[in-house]
Amino acid sequence: MRSILVVDDEEDLVTTYERLLRRGGHRVVSTSSLREGLLMVEREPLGLVVADLRLPDGDGLELVRAAHRGPTPVPSIVVSGFVSHASRLAALAAGASAFLAKPFAASAFTSLVEQTLSGRQVGRSALPVLE
Repeated sequence: MRSILVVDDEEDLVTTYERLLRRGGHRVVSTSSLREGLLMVEREPLGLVVADLRLPDGDGLELVRAAHRGPTPVPSIVVSGFVSHASRLAALAAGASAFLAKPFAASAFTSLVEQTLSGRQVGRSALPVLE
């Protein structure tokens, strides 16, 4: 079973992600730093990356790019409280599968995760955005 990697510096939010994902039967690994997240992208068999856009030690889009350029690209969801047209375009350019604006409903998150994991997506030119 491939893991879902969660990278966010908000401890309470990571706990929420883990609870929701485990409730859905997923294996979850998490960290609060870009550096550790990049190591996990290299070493863990991943099925999905959920990355905060802004991390204390860098840009979450680095994780998205790293996950996307592997031998088997890993889908990713970018999450941010700083939503703008430019941040959405940057996520798309980095290879993100979806963009989720904070705050969000738990049901919206779990639905987007399942949609992304199943490959049910609108075309790459239309990045799904939930606000």
